[in-house]
Amino acid sequence: MPIPILADTPSPQPGDGRHPFIAPGYKAGFAVIVSLFFLWAIANNFNDILIRQFQKSLALSRAEAGFIQFVFYLGYFVMALPAGMVMRRFGYRAGILAGLSFYAVGALLFYPAAEIRVYGAFLGALFVIAAGAAFLETAANPYIVAFGDPARAEQRLNLAQAFNGLGGSLAPSIGALFIFSGVEHDRATIDAMTPATLEAYRIAEAQTVQLPYLVLAGVVLLIAAAVAVVRLPDIVRGERGGTLAGLRSVIGVPALRGAVVAQFFYVGAQVGVWSFFVDFVKAISPATPERQAAYLLSVSLALFLIGRLVGTALMQKVSGTRLLAWCAQACIVLTLVAAFASGWVAIGALGLVSFFMSIMFPTIFSLGVRDLGERATLGAPLIVMAIIGGAVFPPLMGWLSHDILTIQTAMLVPTVAFVVILLFARTMGRSALAHGVARP
Repeated sequence: MPIPILADTPSPQPGDGRHPFIAPGYKAGFAVIVSLFFLWAIANNFNDILIRQFQKSLALSRAEAGFIQFVFYLGYFVMALPAGMVMRRFGYRAGILAGLSFYAVGALLFYPAAEIRVYGAFLGALFVIAAGAAFLETAANPYIVAFGDPARAEQRLNLAQAFNGLGGSLAPSIGALFIFSGVEHDRATIDAMTPATLEAYRIAEAQTVQLPYLVLAGVVLLIAAAVAVVRLPDIVRGERGGTLAGLRSVIGVPALRGAVVAQFFYVGAQVGVWSFFVDFVKAISPATPERQAAYLLSVSLALFLIGRLVGTALMQKVSGTRLLAWCAQACIVLTLVAAFASGWVAIGALGLVSFFMSIMFPTIFSLGVRDLGERATLGAPLIVMAIIGGAVFPPLMGWLSHDILTIQTAMLVPTVAFVVILLFARTMGRSALAHGVARP
């Protein structure tokens, strides 16, 4: 798997023992970069709580609240390529610090947005956070492979992504504790409120987001300080100019093109499932409190973390393409069960989807950039731009659940996405066999 390598060391042969899992002297830097995976998971999965919370505090419909994900992932799409250009020109450290700066500013903007209670202000703050996350993902995913033996790059990236799963599993519980107030009113109670009482209720609900996002901004700034001082590897880079020509060259790589398409559908499916998980539970079991539904989402995301760890271990013996195909098949079956079963069988099936989704993003990413070498700074942003799928699926599912389907049968949309991922995995597997690669 050709990847960027450490500039101050000789080029290793895969598995030759000269480069361990993490290169000597870079363990602290590896830990700091891994923390970025945790950090953007918090931002991503707080959105799942905001979708429910903004329906209460801003009187939004499900489709309107789903626009949160549209704006957030639009930020990824818009900023991923500029992020790659910044890193190609100034290096990974500069790109990461720029991303953390955007992230902190966006989190701080939540305070005034909650004071004025304008949906557009919240969306603007989320766009700025997403811009920062786009820089972080564009940098960290290809950068993490430069910390050791190239032959173990895919395994190393899955390990780093496990911490993304940890952040994702904690975010709903944190949101449930500090964003959800625990106050739930049915439609009849809200309709019976006086204008003054209703206004006070909306204000109180909107302000619950202020403290969590202020704390988040502080944590981001602390990590930025660590990035500024910790030792990080230099990357051997080719000519910095010729960006357009470089883009044309990487777009011509079939694995990258396939990865971009697969990542679009994967992120769309992931965000769609998680965004409406709380609403799904409430629709199946109306008596379940919001906080309990959010805790169930945390359990599902804990399974996501476990899946990352299990997947990392399995990749020592099973090819990434084969494991990706197995997981896609499992997700197809589980989303069909979620769409058509009843009660807690449906809820359990949807929760279990997270376990099998866990290895998809890093595996698709690794397969997409494996043949790019020093061009990874151009190819990686294209895969990150495919995250725009997360902007498309939630509004689509929200609209379908309101006008055509129910929130339960809207889970057929992720089913279609997992079929696309299965086709990508099988295509990559056949390509590896054709080129005599035993474990792509």
